[in-house]
Order: sequence, then structure tokens, then C-alpha cells
Amino acid sequence: MSAKNFDTRGRFRSKTIAFRVSPEENEQLNIAVSLSGLTKQDYITNRLLCRDIVVQGNPRVYKALKNQLATTLDELSRIENGAGVDEDLLATINLITVTLDGMKQKS
Repeated sequence: MSAKNFDTRGRFRSKTIAFRVSPEENEQLNIAVSLSGLTKQDYITNRLLCRDIVVQGNPRVYKALKNQLATTLDELSRIENGAGVDEDLLATINLITVTLDGMKQKS
């Protein structure tokens, strides 16, 4: 039997919730989770319960930001004159901007 799963307040997490997402939604969720520095479970729980996502700067978050910025730069380099920019790319750029802005304000 696996170890009991407790949240940050010491409450036992005994309920399982599952849902389906598209591959594009999964990719966006994975990007948001990696930039937050939280576990996927904590990120989804906080978002569903309308709690703020507080990013704590650490090496893992900085690496995720660096990797995502490199991916975004490659994608922007591919696009000519702003044509063909999809909503997912704009959402990712917005998330990176908000994350970096929040980290800048804490410094």
C-alpha cells in the first residue's frame, strides 16, 4: 500500500479526480505547471479553487523559463511578419511575461 498523500495543511487527500484534455490543452497545462514550480496536482487544485499561483524563484523555475523562452524564440523566428501566430503561442508568451514580471517585483 502506498504512503498517504497529505496537502500542505496536513489534510489527507483521499479523493481522486480525473478528466480528459486535448493534446494542445495538455501542452499548455504542462507549460503553466513547469513555469509555476508547483506540482501538477497543486497547480490544478489552486487554479480550480481560484487561489493565486505564487511562483517561488528556484533553479527549476529558471530552467523552465529559459527552455520555454528558447522554444518561443524558435517559434517566433519561424513566423514571418506576425502572420500565423496561434492563440497557444500568445498565451504562452503572456504566461512567461506575467511570471517574469512577478519575479522581478519580488526582487
